[in-house]
Amino acid sequence: MASPAFTHSRLACEELIIDVPQVMEPLEWPECCIYRVPKLLRKVNREAYTPKLISIGPLHHGKKDLKDMETLKLRYFKDFCFRTGKCQKELASIIEDNEINIRHCYAEASRLSSKEFVRMILLDGIFIIELFLRKSEKYKGDFILSKPLLTNHIMEDLILLENQLPFFILTELHGLFSPSVPDLDKSTYFLKLACQCLHLDQNIPSTTKEVKHFTDLLRTFYCPSNLDGERKVSGTTSLLYSATKLDQAGVEFKLKAGPENRRLLDIEFKKLCCLNYFPCFSCSWLLACLPCLKCFPFLVKVQPLLEVPNFVVDDGAECLYRNLMALEQCHYPSEAYICGYIALWDALINNEKDVDLLVDRKVIVNALGSNEAVATLVNNLGQQIAENDSYFHVLAKKLNAHYDNFWNRHMASLTSVYFPDIWRGTATVVGLIVLGFTLWDFISPPSKE
Repeated sequence: MASPAFTHSRLACEELIIDVPQVMEPLEWPECCIYRVPKLLRKVNREAYTPKLISIGPLHHGKKDLKDMETLKLRYFKDFCFRTGKCQKELASIIEDNEINIRHCYAEASRLSSKEFVRMILLDGIFIIELFLRKSEKYKGDFILSKPLLTNHIMEDLILLENQLPFFILTELHGLFSPSVPDLDKSTYFLKLACQCLHLDQNIPSTTKEVKHFTDLLRTFYCPSNLDGERKVSGTTSLLYSATKLDQAGVEFKLKAGPENRRLLDIEFKKLCCLNYFPCFSCSWLLACLPCLKCFPFLVKVQPLLEVPNFVVDDGAECLYRNLMALEQCHYPSEAYICGYIALWDALINNEKDVDLLVDRKVIVNALGSNEAVATLVNNLGQQIAENDSYFHVLAKKLNAHYDNFWNRHMASLTSVYFPDIWRGTATVVGLIVLGFTLWDFISPPSKE
């Protein structure tokens, strides 16, 4: 027999029962990789995620301001059929066979009928392939390629997260006629063509990860999957000090040379262990006075160096990074490398003075003209971005520890005041010599005559 307390509790629970209809969570297929940008991100800068001239895929299909390019897609489709000798039905059959897989690649279900969906994917895919072929062949007389401004806008539209086609269907369409190339299968051949047309140094990304679409291809190129596992530590980019403050603590910013210059994540803080205990051993003061001594590598190593790849800030930078970060927020939340990279720059750059310093060190390439504009752009990029685990957490801790060291700041201050260049450094050395002789003359006993 149930106790009175249990019976009372049961009756209370029954009174609180609410008839809630069964609501299913949004269905997301394993193939899903193309998303609509979250509303909070879109509010920050709507134009950075919206195509200007051409729609690719279902998310922006049918918009009035993008319909002008539909006629050009038909013209490209006709030329592609002539190029390959394939009929429309043969090409459409490839899309029909993969329709379900293509639909599963989109987080937002398309309301288009099967016939409309197949036609849209076919025209968009053939347009991209034909455009890439003409660009690689330096085709003359093309409507798009003959106008550099139009070409740039089209290429910008092709990297937007919401404006994508699955990479596998582009590979299959291109594989209908792609020639056999030694050491390259047909999928790799199209990947190489895409890298060439997207200005990725014509290099195939060194990764075994399957490329999902063009936005994902760019992310793969800038942050390959073969990353140093020791740096994948939980924590945010808690960098408290700006570039100017780190410079005041003796950190020398240096442009990373070589092929790693295009790998955004390849940022290293190099500091000899002895400098942790004896900051006076740093050769920064000597190299500031005599830059010619930088030809001796061992002198360069005896100073704290932050080696950074080029950070190019031009008209397309905001669009590129915003879409890469949106992809990571939606698809790679635990591997948000680009988000961490931008968070690092946001911490390094607080104002125009920080940009002045980094441009002077050739770390930042400013194509916007105004250093203040660069500072504003970088500080705004990180808005509404959630950063849980940062690839640069350990790097930030090392830089913080360096700045917090009392002797590092004072040794750097000594260098900037007394050894900023060869002239003041020479005056300082001469002054020390004169002071030494004066002290020696003062403390030495008088000579007996």
